[in-house]
Amino acid sequence: MRKALGRGIDSLITKVNNNDISGDMVQRIPVGKIRPNRYQPRRNFDEAALAELSESIKERGLLQPISVWKDHGEDHYELIAGERRLRASRLAGLAEIDAIVKKDLDDEQKLGLSLIENIQREDLNAVDTALAYRQLMQNFGVSQADIAKRVGKSRAAVSNTLRLLELDEDIRQGIQGGVISEGHARALISIPDSAKRREAFQRIIAEKLSVRDIENFAQGFHAQRPHAPRAPRGGSRKTPEAQELESSLEKTLGTKVEICPGSGPQNGKIVIHYFSLDDLDRVTRILKK
Repeated sequence: MRKALGRGIDSLITKVNNNDISGDMVQRIPVGKIRPNRYQPRRNFDEAALAELSESIKERGLLQPISVWKDHGEDHYELIAGERRLRASRLAGLAEIDAIVKKDLDDEQKLGLSLIENIQREDLNAVDTALAYRQLMQNFGVSQADIAKRVGKSRAAVSNTLRLLELDEDIRQGIQGGVISEGHARALISIPDSAKRREAFQRIIAEKLSVRDIENFAQGFHAQRPHAPRAPRGGSRKTPEAQELESSLEKTLGTKVEICPGSGPQNGKIVIHYFSLDDLDRVTRILKK
């Protein structure tokens, strides 16, 4: 599979789409002959939501076909996308299901197509999306910029999603299970201290804290971080008023702030520091208010 490294998503999709045109036809295939997708990014399935979808399928039928592939000479199909629909159809007692059948794909095509189709679904949670991004990068050498272009997001958004994988395992599981939201997770990752981050995570669960509550917690933590003494620059001495304003701005923004006097008494600059992309997003939101 390593031969695909660095070639990018678009060339992979072109190769898949150039496959036998008959593989793109919708067919009725036996539910019992469909195997799970070994590359499925989704790790959790809401049983109540599956039951609701199953009832909908009983009443209205399957509105969107699933996607599968079939290797030459095999008597079974393997799922590409649509596991929730497949599971719900089985709950509904369907013997057959509508499916778009791709034929004779190699392993790299199967992996790439599965990941791409699944990460484009809006209901995939942020951690499973990040795992899919990482798998694309590791297995195909795809860049963050290429992923961003394909899924219609900014590179910073893709980078921020990938950073969720830096969280502790139980916090990631909390996101996957819907215990905490993606907004909570982004606020948590801006807390660099692991013990404080876990404390905040437990408080979200125990006290039902909002995303804003955790952002305030992170902001206060940054404001309390010790900073190195600031030396005067260019011979300009910082006034007590400027030092007091620095302290006030740091408490408001929750990060390091420097007021740097200029060459004259009425000019200078304000430097606002950030320590991660999530930290930058947080500070930017405060400044825009």
